[in-house]
Amino acid sequence: MSKLDFVDTHVHFYDMQHPDLHYAHWQPDVDPPMIGKQMRKLGERNFVAEDFIALTLNANVTKAVHVQAAIGSRDPVTETEWLQEAADRTGFPHGIVAYADLRDPAVEEVLARHCEFPNMRGIRDFSHGDYLVEPDFDRGFTLLEKYELRSSVAVQWHDMEKLRALADKHPNIPIVVDHAGVPAERSDEYFERWKQGIAIAARAENIVMKVSGLGMGDHNWTVASIRPYVLHCIEAFGVERTIFATNWPVDSLFSDYDAVVDAYTEIVADFTLGGQEAMFSKNAEALYRI
Repeated sequence: MSKLDFVDTHVHFYDMQHPDLHYAHWQPDVDPPMIGKQMRKLGERNFVAEDFIALTLNANVTKAVHVQAAIGSRDPVTETEWLQEAADRTGFPHGIVAYADLRDPAVEEVLARHCEFPNMRGIRDFSHGDYLVEPDFDRGFTLLEKYELRSSVAVQWHDMEKLRALADKHPNIPIVVDHAGVPAERSDEYFERWKQGIAIAARAENIVMKVSGLGMGDHNWTVASIRPYVLHCIEAFGVERTIFATNWPVDSLFSDYDAVVDAYTEIVADFTLGGQEAMFSKNAEALYRI
């Protein structure tokens, strides 16, 4: 099986000893949904750019996009500064998707400071409640167009109508759905509802599907078990609006890195070479300008 160039669009670097960064999801007393106590293992060590580069030597990883990890830090721009230093030192990450509270009336100041760093590309706001339809969130979301930033969202199937409405209201803001819409259950009934949600989101042309993190809801996944999810995402969004990622090192709890890349490679083996290259690298390079 030949290796395609791979742009990993969802990785997390972290330094548990950093004096000004806090990683709420990897604390010893936290059990995140879908993953639980296993997540604590990640907080027992660091995972920095050099670790990622060494890990991915055999996977033809050419570039990577970091998605915010320092949840709960006092100043979210500190993480962007730390990541830019890593990029200047090692070449990775090529793009940074940072955190900002889009409902904060003063969020523009945060966005402006993020954008002082050349690798800044987007915002993920792990918000709460019915935020997709809240005026405060919409006001902050609108600013993403001004700063030419991408939105990264963890929206599940039951909120895809609201996400599509948000996308239709802001057609010039690219919106990336993380982790294939985070399918949380593995039952036939859930799968059908998830499929409907994915199809709804796909109707907005500025929404992009990121296929990643499938191990979070399927800890014992196989190529056969994730194949229907991968193929439905591609069917709904087309090869033009589908990108691949690993969610590393979170998904290291369920497999090794090469296994994830090899699984994607096997699942799309029947697509044209151009289609494969688009999903593995070219779409990501264009989307994140890297």
